[in-house]
Amino acid sequence: MELYIDTANLDDIREIAHWGILSGATTNPTLLSRESGDYDAIICEICGLVGGPVSAEVMSEVAEGMVEEAERLARLNDNVVIKLPLLPEGLRAARELSQRGIKTNLTLCFSANQALLAARAGATYVSPFVGRLDDIGHDSAKILGEIVDVYAVNNFDTKVIAASIRNPLHVTQAALLGCDIATIPPDVFRKMVQHPLTDRGLESFKNDWEKAQARIREAAEKLG
Repeated sequence: MELYIDTANLDDIREIAHWGILSGATTNPTLLSRESGDYDAIICEICGLVGGPVSAEVMSEVAEGMVEEAERLARLNDNVVIKLPLLPEGLRAARELSQRGIKTNLTLCFSANQALLAARAGATYVSPFVGRLDDIGHDSAKILGEIVDVYAVNNFDTKVIAASIRNPLHVTQAALLGCDIATIPPDVFRKMVQHPLTDRGLESFKNDWEKAQARIREAAEKLG
């Protein structure tokens, strides 16, 4: 499973990108609104940092406007993927953009049926929002598994991006269910890499090493 970062904050992206584990990034209007600077320039810089697909969302509510915005965004960088809402107009835009060779990510997906429609519209990616499903008491893992199974049974090329990740368990579930990608906020990446036993083990190794070096120095002093 590939790992994307879900943010528009360049400092966070630089930090996690340096770990050598990122394959792409996703943004949305809310994430971009938190950053200062030109949004197009931010998208371009993110493309350079992750070296893979970067989702940028349109704001139009009609298909024609979505396509127009998409064409402009796609010209920013070859790695830009157009994020579209999973609504009738978004499906129309996805079909048109697919025919023009522009990659799309159908976002705000909450059911297997929506994901089925996204695949039939020619979407490159679909983004089920697991955290928001959990927020309203739905079993996000069950729905995510249904989407993965529907795609496998029908041999769809559309890739599943587990989105709205809230914790490391969501990432584990996405990987076990066979998602193609999980897009993860920076703070969840930091939680994923942390474990008290790792810290305790490193401290133990360090202490043992220092004791061993002290014994070697003491023995050398006695011989010297």
